[in-house]
Amino acid sequence: MSKLYQQCTRCIMDTTVPGIRFDGRGECNFCALHDKMDRAFPLGEAGARHVQEMVADMKRLGKGKKYDCVLGVSGGRDSSFTLWYCVVKLGLRPLAVHFNDGFGNPVAGENMVKACRKLGVEMRTITSDWRESKDLKIAFLKASVPDMEEGTDVGIATALYGVAAKEGVQRIVIGQSFRTEGIAPLSWNYLDGKYLKAVHKQFGTVPLRPWKPADPGFHLDIKEMFYYAFIRRIKTVTLLYHVDYVRAEVDELLARELEWVNPGAHYFDDLYQSVIYYLNRTKFNIDRRLFNYSALVRSGQMPREVALERVRHVNVIEDEKVIDLCIKRLGLTRQEFEQIVAAPPRTFRSYPNNYELIRLLKWPIKLLSQFRLIPESAYDKYFNCGT
Repeated sequence: MSKLYQQCTRCIMDTTVPGIRFDGRGECNFCALHDKMDRAFPLGEAGARHVQEMVADMKRLGKGKKYDCVLGVSGGRDSSFTLWYCVVKLGLRPLAVHFNDGFGNPVAGENMVKACRKLGVEMRTITSDWRESKDLKIAFLKASVPDMEEGTDVGIATALYGVAAKEGVQRIVIGQSFRTEGIAPLSWNYLDGKYLKAVHKQFGTVPLRPWKPADPGFHLDIKEMFYYAFIRRIKTVTLLYHVDYVRAEVDELLARELEWVNPGAHYFDDLYQSVIYYLNRTKFNIDRRLFNYSALVRSGQMPREVALERVRHVNVIEDEKVIDLCIKRLGLTRQEFEQIVAAPPRTFRSYPNNYELIRLLKWPIKLLSQFRLIPESAYDKYFNCGT
C-alpha cells in the first residue's frame, strides 16, 4: 500500500519528499532543522558580531595580498547581493569567480559584468571544457537521476577552491542562506565526486581532465577536500546565515545600486534549470520549490497560502523555448532527448558513491562543518535531509 499523503502544517513540504517525518503537531523534520539552524546562526546583534569577526578574520588573512576572499557569482539575486554587501557594507576586497558551463543566462551575465564594474571588483570566469561539460550533462540524463546538475555543482565548487588555492586566498564566501533557500533533500541533490566519476565512467564518452590543485576540473572528492581544507587551509564563509536578508526587498536595491535585472526566476541565471525543473516534475514527481518556498514560509518572507497557490501551477522557469535551446546545445534532437529520459527513474544510490563512508565519518564531518573547513550546511545536508 502506498504511503498516505501528508503535508507539513507549518511549511509546504510533503510526503513526496524522501525521508520526511512529522511530529505530533504535524510539523516536519525540515522545520525542526530550520529551527536548530536558526538558533545556531542568529541574526540581530549576535549575527552582526559574528559577521564582524568573520570580516576581521578575512582582512587579517588578506593583509598584504590582493584579495581578502573569493566569492562565487552567477548574476542572480543572492550572489549579486552578497557581492554588494561584502564590498559596500563590509569593505572587503573579493575576487569574484564565475563558473561558465555554456548554459548561462545572458541577462545574468550582464548583471555580473555591471556589478563588478560598478563595485571595482575583478571578475574571473572559469570556463569548463565544453566537450566535458556537455558530455557530463548527457551522462547524468542517461543515468536517470534527479540531480542532473551534478557536473555544474561540482564544477562551481572546484572553480572556487581552485582559484582560492592559486591566489593563496584562504576564505571562500558562499552567497546562500537556509532562511531563503532551504536545504535540498539528499536524494534530490547529492554532491559527491566519486558519484560523478561513476556516472561518467558508465555513460560518458569524453575523458575528464586530470585533477590539478589550481585547475581542478570536475573533481572534488574526499582527497581533494582534504588537500584544500588541511593543506591549503581554505575555509568557507556562509555570510548570509548571519545577515537579515529579505529577498523581496533586495531587487530594488540591486537595480538602483548595480543596474541589476531579474533573470526571470530564482535559479534562472542558469538556463539548464528549465530542463531540470521540467524533468523533475514530469519524470520524478519532484517540485524543488517545496524546499525553497518552505524556507521563505518559515522565515516569514512568504505567506504559506501564497506558497501553496504557487506550487499549484507549473514553474515559470519551465520555458519550452529554453528547453529546446538547451537540448539543441547538448547536440541532441528532441527525439533523442525523449528516448534518453524515458529510462526508469533512479537515484544516486544506483551508482558507486561515498555515502556509506560519509556516514561512517559523521562526527568528523560535524566538526569540519563547525570549523568551516567545509560548508556549515554539509553536516545537515548528509545527515538531516533524508535517508
